[in-house]
Amino acid sequence: MGSRFKEIYAYRDMIGSLVQRELRGKYKGSVLGFLWTFINPLCQIIVYTIVFSIIVRSDLDKFYVYIITGMIPWLFFDSSMRIGAGCVRYQGDMIKKIYFPREVLPIACVTANFVNMLFCFVIVFLVLFVSGVGVSLRALFSLPLVMLIEYILVLGFTLLISSITVFFKDLEHIVTVVLMAWIYLTPILYSISSVPGKLVWIFKLNPLTYVIEAYHSILYWQEVPTATIIFRAAFCAAAILIVGEMVFAKLDDYFAEEL
Repeated sequence: MGSRFKEIYAYRDMIGSLVQRELRGKYKGSVLGFLWTFINPLCQIIVYTIVFSIIVRSDLDKFYVYIITGMIPWLFFDSSMRIGAGCVRYQGDMIKKIYFPREVLPIACVTANFVNMLFCFVIVFLVLFVSGVGVSLRALFSLPLVMLIEYILVLGFTLLISSITVFFKDLEHIVTVVLMAWIYLTPILYSISSVPGKLVWIFKLNPLTYVIEAYHSILYWQEVPTATIIFRAAFCAAAILIVGEMVFAKLDDYFAEEL
């Protein structure tokens, strides 16, 4: 596996080019262009805030801040999974014509969405300051680590899903349906403390729970995430990346034939 990572690293320029192409082409031809990077998540956050702050009330203070600090990382995961499911399948011509480590495609997809998330954090920090919540510099030092853990987690899932979708095309649609339910099994729209005790174990099986809890600790509660949360998030991310890469490498040899 180490040699495979070295080969992928050797193609870092190709990854960079694909990321730039993805970022430039995403909203090419639209009137508002790059502004959609902020408009899309902002509209979703406004809808969820209205529903869960006014219609379904929460006891959390400034609940809209709680939602936005979890929703932006969730949207990175959501968009990476939706787009990443077909990132290998729809590049059949490229795969057949030239040789390159196929992992380049999901890595480029996830990286482009990660860059989008970084831009969207402008909204997060704006809301934090406007709301009066502010930031804790001590807690903020943990943010890059949590972002890195989430990137690894998302990449692992994307490697797994993108490779299987080549052979089981319905998975692309199944992922969309699963994501619609997954958000409600992640403590984004409510706190984990409000989950009935007998159901908490379900949330503990969700690797995103630990990642989102870490974001909430840093940005909403203004605290450094506990070592337990960081360890569990990192362990899940590493495990899923290893499994994702193993499955991807196993199926890689058959991509060209199937596509």
